[in-house]
Amino acid sequence: MSVSTHVLDAVAGRPAAGIAVRLLTGDSLAAEGVTDDDGRCRLTGEATPAGPHRLVFATGPWFEARGTTAFWPEVTLTFAVTEPAAHHHVPLLLSPFAYSTYRGS
Repeated sequence: MSVSTHVLDAVAGRPAAGIAVRLLTGDSLAAEGVTDDDGRCRLTGEATPAGPHRLVFATGPWFEARGTTAFWPEVTLTFAVTEPAAHHHVPLLLSPFAYSTYRGS
């Protein structure tokens, strides 16, 4: 059905607005966007082909704009689509020296 993400600043406990996000299928750009004021970004509204996909978050510029030294210039999350008609929500919990993710709903 679609691919979306939600980025949370784990240090501040707030949404991470203004992070550029790209969705790649293989080496091709499938979609791109920027997280909104609530840290959310919907990348597609259609069925997503089965197979591996990557979300690439431009975290370096976001940290730099806040004057924060960080270890992650970008974060890449690779996930597998096994149900093309299903919604795939991939959240990112972000801090300067760690991140985590999970399959959301």
